[in-house]
Amino acid sequence: MNETPKLSDADMRHLHRCVELATEAVEAGDFPFGSVLASNDGTVLAEERNREVTMADDTRHPEFELARWAAENMTSEARAAATVFTSGEHCPMCAAAHGWVGLGRIVYASSSEQMVTWLAELGVSGAPVRPLPITEIVPSLVVEGPVPGLAEQVRDLHRRFRKGL
Repeated sequence: MNETPKLSDADMRHLHRCVELATEAVEAGDFPFGSVLASNDGTVLAEERNREVTMADDTRHPEFELARWAAENMTSEARAAATVFTSGEHCPMCAAAHGWVGLGRIVYASSSEQMVTWLAELGVSGAPVRPLPITEIVPSLVVEGPVPGLAEQVRDLHRRFRKGL
């Protein structure tokens, strides 16, 4: 696990929004993930929540949707200077999309390692794709997380989702 990152107030606001989006996802019946894409000056460009269950498509991760949005709406320079904030560390699919599109920094509230532990505690079997740290997929990325306090909130959302709210 990474050291506790030193994040700005703006970074923390974006991460809190990610947790709000993850909460919206759970309330809609989806997995607890939410993400925000911000420009290099901190302006929110796009945000998304998980929609896997409601859209019956396991690729509807918010991080993947933001990578797709960035490819369609941003220059390569703007993408490289942007930050993706997210409630949970990217899965390998989303990390690859992030890398292929050329997005910059990633900041996450909770890690894949934490999620695997939480799900095991809840008796949930593993995902069909092995969780890997983002930097094993895209080694050159600047990645910060997890964030104590927010990670515990995400843990509670996983519990709520698995127990049907």
